[in-house]
Amino acid sequence: MKAGRDEVKGIARVCSEGWRATYGYLEDEAYVNRVIEEYYNENRIENEVTEFSENWHGYFVAKENGEVVGAIGGGTIGKEIGEIFVFYMNPNKRNRGIGSKLLTYYTEYQKKLGIKEQWLSAQKGNEKAIPFYEAKGFVKQSEKRSEGSGKHLSIRYMREI
Repeated sequence: MKAGRDEVKGIARVCSEGWRATYGYLEDEAYVNRVIEEYYNENRIENEVTEFSENWHGYFVAKENGEVVGAIGGGTIGKEIGEIFVFYMNPNKRNRGIGSKLLTYYTEYQKKLGIKEQWLSAQKGNEKAIPFYEAKGFVKQSEKRSEGSGKHLSIRYMREI
């Protein structure tokens, strides 16, 4: 479902926990905390759930018993080209099909907007996300230095939808 103000706290929690679980072993603690404070604070997320533009479609969430257990967000980066900018699951809810359903829901949303290619970035060494994305048909296109810490490589993936 498309997220609104009622989901802000849940999105902040899921994204913070998901970021820490995904990158905590790849990055130093100070960098992980900085990213969480900058991107997954409730004020920023509240703005992002109420904003819609071509570049940002907002957040979409999966809920279980009224609790946000997954969050995905993206936008358009070119003519008929979409991007998934953020996609995190509650670490305790992984491998139960919830992320697959959330990705499918968001992909169908992007298709309705005329998106034909879907892109995302994953940090090299991210063994939680990379096998999932590849299983969903994303194909590695390139590698580049990660923004932020600059210590790691970011892998760009794309699939036709």
